[in-house]
Amino acid sequence: MKTVKKILLILIYTFFLSLLALFLWKPYLLKVLKYRTPNAETYKVFPQEVSHRSDSVFHFIRSAKQRNDLDTLRVRDGDSRYIPLKDYLKNGQVNAFIVIRNDSILYERYAKSYSDSTLTSIFSGAKSMISIAVGQALAERSIKSLDDKVTQYIPELKSNPAFEQITLKNLLDMKSGLEFRDALGGIVKAFFSDEAKYYYTGNMKAQLMRVKLVNQPGTVWVYKSIDPILLGWVLKKATGKSVAKYFETHVWQKIGTAYHATWGLDQVNGLTNTASRFQVTAIDFAKIGRLYLNKGKYNGKQVVPESWVNQSTHIGTEKPASAKGWQKSAHHYLWWIPQEGDKGDYAAEGMLGQRLYVDPKTNTIIVQFADHGAGNYPYRKISRYLAGLPFSYPKG
Repeated sequence: MKTVKKILLILIYTFFLSLLALFLWKPYLLKVLKYRTPNAETYKVFPQEVSHRSDSVFHFIRSAKQRNDLDTLRVRDGDSRYIPLKDYLKNGQVNAFIVIRNDSILYERYAKSYSDSTLTSIFSGAKSMISIAVGQALAERSIKSLDDKVTQYIPELKSNPAFEQITLKNLLDMKSGLEFRDALGGIVKAFFSDEAKYYYTGNMKAQLMRVKLVNQPGTVWVYKSIDPILLGWVLKKATGKSVAKYFETHVWQKIGTAYHATWGLDQVNGLTNTASRFQVTAIDFAKIGRLYLNKGKYNGKQVVPESWVNQSTHIGTEKPASAKGWQKSAHHYLWWIPQEGDKGDYAAEGMLGQRLYVDPKTNTIIVQFADHGAGNYPYRKISRYLAGLPFSYPKG
């Protein structure tokens, strides 16, 4: 009996020593263990940099009569059930839902303690924001060409041969070829995933310096955090400004924003997590949609080059590397662009149901913030319904 107890004690002691060694080796795992899947509030545990609001605020028109008929509009959810939009919002734990057409707010719904001015993390919606900033840096020639190698802007990466042939376009296309383990496949895999590592690490530079190349750059599309994070680092090196400051002066202060936005860093004065930590209010997120709806113009002035807006939101003759949902959304220049049916609409999308949907055909913008999201893609049906245009989901 004493021998059994002794063995058990040794095993327990060994287990805790191994656990201690693991957390000393990879300290970010403590945050993974504590916070697990991040929610809209998790960004608060990281240092932040601010993109300050505009001096002159643009206000959407609030329609005197809300389109409450949208409550009963039947949309399809993630289980392919047709349910009223009101139930869709409830089931998806939607915190904010704003529908804007022709600069008028026609429909808005908020969960308790939420409003159009609640600062919220949009997770991967941040990727679309860094895409905008890259377009700005190209226009002013801080970045010379998308064909430039990433090492031209970040010479530190030359010590890792994985980066030798990677171009900025490879990063923008998510075809860097760099190794990235997603969080799918169970709790253990999620715990040790690169998805968790790059979200929770306190030193993204150190992680990036060790990453391996597993595919020839430009050949294989893999959805991952590394590529947009590297673009944020490139932007900082190329412009001499932090991502937050550059975004502030080149975009955020120029489009009539009413509230400050924030960007999460891995550490004080560190790298910006341009893959998943941009925080914004719903009403100001809609103004990004309005900027792109107006081909990059605000009050008659070109803020983002029209050519970049068009280049970012149209795939053209390029063969899509991804196909998500019945609408077969393809990922292009860090935006999601449907390829099925009437083309032209596009979206910035983030985990847990964060959305910025833009439909130029009907002049519609939809913003959704959620804790879970009910799935599927109801936005095109809503936009076409309001415009009096026919729409039907594909069969199946």
